[in-house]
Amino acid sequence: MSRILLLCWRDGSHPQGGGSERYLEHVAAGLAAEGHTVVYRTSRSAGAARTEVTDAGVTVSRAGGRFTVYPRALAAIAAGRLGLGPLGALRRPDAVVDTQNGVPFFARLVTRAPVVVLVHHIHREQWPVAGWLVARLGWWVESWLSPRVHARSQFVTVSLPSADELAGLGVDHARIAVVRNGLDPLPAPPGGRGGAPTGRRLVVLSRLVPHKHVEDALEVLAALRPTHPDLVLDVVGSGWWADRLREHADRLGLTADGSVVFHGHVDEATKHRILAGADIHLMPSRKEGWGLAVSEAGQHAVPTVGYHHAAGLRDSIDDGETGLLVDGVDAMADATRGLLADEAARARLGGAARRKAARLSWPATAAAMGEVLRAAGEGRRLGGVVTGPGHGPSAA
Repeated sequence: MSRILLLCWRDGSHPQGGGSERYLEHVAAGLAAEGHTVVYRTSRSAGAARTEVTDAGVTVSRAGGRFTVYPRALAAIAAGRLGLGPLGALRRPDAVVDTQNGVPFFARLVTRAPVVVLVHHIHREQWPVAGWLVARLGWWVESWLSPRVHARSQFVTVSLPSADELAGLGVDHARIAVVRNGLDPLPAPPGGRGGAPTGRRLVVLSRLVPHKHVEDALEVLAALRPTHPDLVLDVVGSGWWADRLREHADRLGLTADGSVVFHGHVDEATKHRILAGADIHLMPSRKEGWGLAVSEAGQHAVPTVGYHHAAGLRDSIDDGETGLLVDGVDAMADATRGLLADEAARARLGGAARRKAARLSWPATAAAMGEVLRAAGEGRRLGGVVTGPGHGPSAA
């Protein structure tokens, strides 16, 4: 069995961890279940252990912060080759997954192992939030430096639109494998609306950060309230942008009458109870690799209205079949208004969304990633959608 090192700037214990971290943690658990030795190297948030072993048998090694996680990981890999430091027990891994959340770790500079670069999506739209200098440097690294440093490396992404974005930066399509997100099984039946107030309900499930653009969902609610006075928006998730969103809701007059509910971070059972009580899921994010919340809403036959320009949503949402893709907040409001008025259309889209979600699983995702790593170890590169051993890559 192989020794596999996974690099990511955060893990699930980080307060700002999200879907991309969940993806890699599920991959780690699946690879460990296959008998591989798996180490997940990441940053260390306040209160997190430096080293721990998860229930799945994955060793998590933490050090560094937002920026220092990168050089400290490289130093640990280099020391580990000599049997020293936190990665000393791993010594020389057989494969490394280098997660590029805007910028990669550049692990190939310090290891001879095959390096697979995992990119959920391109961050062009998010970089401005980091400030002028960091944005310019980060986009240069992502768009110019990384494709050249990894000119022969295997890339993995989570959707076909994200693969097209990588190709637009000069990465050969023949070495961009698409390993789609999985999905957790539903917890115990959430029991419908669970005592929620009557009336129509919209839901947003998202980290509360600027590029998720939850403001647009608030604008949609404000536009629809005059004709739908019982309409409520549930905002599920937390993040450093939360106070700004509450202020925006106040400005729109949505807080005083209780038409928007900020739930913050909730447990899985509560999350699914809220999703099960929704009529429509809104995803106004500027950019997504896949959009895990789309699939989670689909588990409850709740269709999603999202944006064309969000890239990965063009894969997770089959426009007109499992949900709707629109351009701009006004179009999102119009689409939502139409679905609220057409119960049959809502049921049709929701049923298709549930069937699409039923085809996703984390074991399948981990198996597909294992196939990519095996190919990389043999000097082969895969392109297109990879579905795991026995299925192989395809362009579907």
